[in-house]
Amino acid sequence: MHRTYTRYWMLGAALILAARIHAAETTPLPAPEKPGPYAVGVTTMRFDDSTRTDATTKAPRVLMTEIWYPATEDARSLPKNRLMDFFERTENPELALVLQLGFRANIVEADKAFQNFAVRDARVADGLFPLLLFSHGNGGLRMQNAFWCEHMASHGYIVVAPDHTGNCGVTLIDGQLVSFDDSKEGREKSRIDRPKDLSFLIDKMDQFNKGGDSRFRGKLDLEHIGVAGHSFGGFTSVWMADSDPRVKAIAPMAGVAETCQNVTLPAMALIATEDDTLGLERTEAIRKFYDARTGPAYAVEFKNAGHYSFTEMYQLNPTFGDGVGKGKRLASGEALDYIGRDTAFHLTNAYTTAFFGKFLKGQTGYDVYLEANHDPKELEVKWKK
Repeated sequence: MHRTYTRYWMLGAALILAARIHAAETTPLPAPEKPGPYAVGVTTMRFDDSTRTDATTKAPRVLMTEIWYPATEDARSLPKNRLMDFFERTENPELALVLQLGFRANIVEADKAFQNFAVRDARVADGLFPLLLFSHGNGGLRMQNAFWCEHMASHGYIVVAPDHTGNCGVTLIDGQLVSFDDSKEGREKSRIDRPKDLSFLIDKMDQFNKGGDSRFRGKLDLEHIGVAGHSFGGFTSVWMADSDPRVKAIAPMAGVAETCQNVTLPAMALIATEDDTLGLERTEAIRKFYDARTGPAYAVEFKNAGHYSFTEMYQLNPTFGDGVGKGKRLASGEALDYIGRDTAFHLTNAYTTAFFGKFLKGQTGYDVYLEANHDPKELEVKWKK
């Protein structure tokens, strides 16, 4: 009787899997460059890792974390999230000063103009959603790629982005400002902490999925996890590919680790030709990262982009430079108008949506998008299976 039951269970599981694959192959796919079918919610959470002592605070490591997620339809008619919501609408004058010094940004004015379509603390939609983690750059912020995080959530992902405490431009813990340690020692500590931060958050999402947070109970597909990151966060995505076997695909933006052992994991490298922060040599290292891949790989190079073209710097300071506003070409010194925000975001969202759709959701129909250059004026695209 037990053997008969087991055979029927295995047959049923096989049929369900076959049905999912068939649905992925036959259902019309959302246009990857446009917002997906879901409304989007966003919430801020604090996670304490009692197993680690934070090198900056000398206390258990705390990760202030943003989560974007598919929301119920009623969220479309609710007030949209604002920039200061990421900072708990604090009146802390030090915060404004740090943002002014670090990003040359007037936080009050940026808050008035900030554009996004997520709704704070909206209800979570029904469904089973793959997990994406986003890692910010050296001295960056957990919301620095809000445009990307909410876009991916609209396509049916739960996206988790922490402040890497001590390596974040500024983070608030218990009302206290924790500043950015830009020393060589600080960066080395963050190199060790960053992949541990993301693996810890995967563990927390597993707890949520099992009922640790009723909003997310049974809604996370933890068999399909991807990691993206910008600059130092791109390094982090590569370290995660090497250190955590739960990660199934990565998309580093404007930065990759010097070495990578896992060369078979699906990867999409986003490259800025005019990346002044990385410089010509380290930008070439990203191309070599792509060349060294033996598994499915994509290189999407933005010919008129700089380091910050993949970030919300357009909204924080539209004249910041190095990818935002005006600059000079690295090789020739020729004056350059960097790629505009709408085009940069449109193409970044589109290619990564198609990439993660294929490798986390089995949406092989996105091959057609991935294997084409959709803006030859702005892009060079390479791929290999």
